[in-house]
Amino acid sequence: MIILAIETSCDDTCVSLLEIRNRKLEIRSNIVSSQVKLHRKYGGVWPFLAKREHQKNLPIVLRKALQQAQGRQVNLIAVTVGPGLEPCLWVGVNFARDLAKKLKLPIISVNHVEAHIFANFLNTQYLILDTKYLFPAICLIVSGGHTQLILMKDFGQYKILGETRDDAAGECFDKTARILGLGYPGGPAIAAEAKKYQNIKISKYRVSLPRPMIDQKNYDFSFAGLKTAVLYDFKSRSSKIRKSKNYIREMAKEIQQAVIDVLISKTLRAAKEFKTKSIILGGGVVANSELRKQFKQKIQKEIPNTQYLMPNTKFCTDNAAMVALTGYFNWLKKPSATFYSWKKIEADANQRI
Repeated sequence: MIILAIETSCDDTCVSLLEIRNRKLEIRSNIVSSQVKLHRKYGGVWPFLAKREHQKNLPIVLRKALQQAQGRQVNLIAVTVGPGLEPCLWVGVNFARDLAKKLKLPIISVNHVEAHIFANFLNTQYLILDTKYLFPAICLIVSGGHTQLILMKDFGQYKILGETRDDAAGECFDKTARILGLGYPGGPAIAAEAKKYQNIKISKYRVSLPRPMIDQKNYDFSFAGLKTAVLYDFKSRSSKIRKSKNYIREMAKEIQQAVIDVLISKTLRAAKEFKTKSIILGGGVVANSELRKQFKQKIQKEIPNTQYLMPNTKFCTDNAAMVALTGYFNWLKKPSATFYSWKKIEADANQRI
């Protein structure tokens, strides 16, 4: 089976063709057209500008994906329907619906958060069907728009344990990077400056930030207060210090560590409470090398018998390959879908997993 997948939940226009044959996975194409340069001057994604770019880029990206897949015959279309930016989602949904109608193909809707979980299963050459060592699992999805802890009992069986009450972790990185005068997106910019600080042994500016909600018994997150603490510290410094490379690097390291501490603490506590067999990470922020390293160290130290899955870094950010694989598993649950089902596919910006 060949699944053609479309992803337009935010500012990346993505099309992928995934082949699944005899349990073997092969990504025939996985094209991503990024709008980062376009949105950089705004310090964040401008939804209707992103929508316009999706409309312009989708036919081009589709053509590239089909060419790279060398004319493989498509059997199923999968499309992200939510959560995400509604104007952007509708571009992908309408495009996929039109394709399904014209080609008379079945079409399957995909939840964007669930797709970030399934990104982990692109790491292997074969479909993971023996899941007795995986579930129950704690899933941490952390990106620019989402920070959620999810109890996963099996494929398609989810319970949200906690989520952000305000800013997501990736959003916090974007906003604090803007305060420090760094680039967009903020996550990579903060990580790059933090890495430069690692060789400095003495804290010159004694930057200390809160770890919001880290000791609360719930599994919710809040990163707006962290952003505010950065702003207050920044404003309290002289103009000379604000422009100091060492101050910016020390602050970047503290911001990154504060976020990592909260994410690891809540995730490991949930894994212990629910006695899970594995921890599964997903989302753009999981591409952060320091977060990946510290998660691995903490899991091996505190709960060594727990499996942990992290996607290949190229599958952490938005892509259509993860949508294709999720669509395939959704199709397995209802393989009788016909091309007429395109009428029922609609965008849902606030869709829950």
